Amino acid sequence: MNRRVFLLLSIGALSWLAGCAEPGDVLTIYTPHGRDQLDIFKEAFEATHPGVDLQWVDMGSQEVLDRVRSERANPQADVWYGGPGAFFARAAAEGLLEPYRPSWADSVPPDARGPDDLYFGVYLTPLVITFNSEAVARDEAPTDWDDVLDPRWKGQVLIRDPVASGTMNAIFGMIMYRSLQETGDTAAGYDWLRRLDAQTKEYVLNPTILYQKLARQEGLVTLWNLPDVLRVQAQDFPLDYIFPESGTPVLVDAIAVISGAKNPGLAHAFIEYVGSVEGQLLAARHAYRNLARTDIPGDSLPEWLIRVADELLPMDLDWDVLEARRREWMRHWDAHIRGGG
Repeated sequence: MNRRVFLLLSIGALSWLAGCAEPGDVLTIYTPHGRDQLDIFKEAFEATHPGVDLQWVDMGSQEVLDRVRSERANPQADVWYGGPGAFFARAAAEGLLEPYRPSWADSVPPDARGPDDLYFGVYLTPLVITFNSEAVARDEAPTDWDDVLDPRWKGQVLIRDPVASGTMNAIFGMIMYRSLQETGDTAAGYDWLRRLDAQTKEYVLNPTILYQKLARQEGLVTLWNLPDVLRVQAQDFPLDYIFPESGTPVLVDAIAVISGAKNPGLAHAFIEYVGSVEGQLLAARHAYRNLARTDIPGDSLPEWLIRVADELLPMDLDWDVLEARRREWMRHWDAHIRGGG
């Protein structure tokens, strides 16, 4: 089914919400999702809300959280769309989010629902090892997290700037959590990150630069998230991925109304659409998103998503511990490890 058909379906599914919009209304969204996905959802949403202008600001998840904090007294956005649930949990604890329970709330697992209806998961995002498929044969690529530390990859690793990136925050957090579980201390985790720093050629500013540098073979390996890798594969970037043998962290990717939103009605309508069956399938088929809803029939899902469900080995992590310690770990990495290798 093509995108145009989905947009027509969206009109029928959400026509009852169109009455909340007025011509000239602006819905502002902060999001780490890329332009391709955002353009699709902008087109679909504006088709059901004539005269509404959906505007988005694309930035890293940590940058979204920092910006929402800085604008607490005068909010400039209505919806936070996308990012690890742990970041949303922090925002909820700081009073930065406004409760809204969408009609699809019971269709996502309990661990994908924030407290007091402050946020809800819409996608599940596996983290993977990514490599240039023209320069690295699949049977020679790293097969687990520790393999990236092999001397053969020294100077061949590119990493998205971890301080700004929710994906890299989660991967670094996983390494530190593993250290705590295996040794009772953080020393082994910090040593792992120090060794990764020694392998790293560059910390790049944004995902687009990361893909471009990998494609040009300025580096051959990175750690990243599955939806972005699949999306750029479809754009003929020579990238491939491997699910690590020891397990894959799977992030809950959430959505929420920002406290003090100027257009709460439109914010609610957008959240309804993103989590609707139509919105979920649009994201799966055109943006390679693994869905949080558990009630969508398997025969509606794209082939790639069925394959991933068979191959994926989710890693058992205590996300509350990761969130409680994340800022401490990232500050230490930034101050004492970055660039030291």
